[in-house]
Amino acid sequence: MAGMKALRHMKILDLIDRDIIETQEDLTARLGEEGVKVTQATVSRDIKELGLVKAAVGDGRNRYAPPEEPGPEAAERLLRIFRECMVRVESSGNLLVVSTLTATADAVCEAIDGLGWREIIGTMAGERTVFLVVKPPEAAEEVRRRLEGLLA
Repeated sequence: MAGMKALRHMKILDLIDRDIIETQEDLTARLGEEGVKVTQATVSRDIKELGLVKAAVGDGRNRYAPPEEPGPEAAERLLRIFRECMVRVESSGNLLVVSTLTATADAVCEAIDGLGWREIIGTMAGERTVFLVVKPPEAAEEVRRRLEGLLA
């Protein structure tokens, strides 16, 4: 069930990034169009958990948007998504490969980027995989252990 919530949160973030979503009802309807059946009450809780804000789009209209400055709630949310969605992490040279639940690699990648670890010089997400480039190569195993430590 927690994985479904993470997927729904990712879908919400994708929808508000692509389209102007003005109301909870609009968001509920758009989620339904995307195959995510959800109640308005659940959408209301999701909006609060994601820390979404209303941003002006002109003509007196507002839309949902992510918070401008990610706060501690956003960091905790990303860490929770990381913990719920990461399956395993393996290293090869200066590359780490993080396996995730289907369709959650973007969120896990964002969570990893949010860590700000200077050894991670680049990330790239697919559907179920996140690639990390670590510099220096000798740090890859330590970064792998630290990522696994976040699961505890």
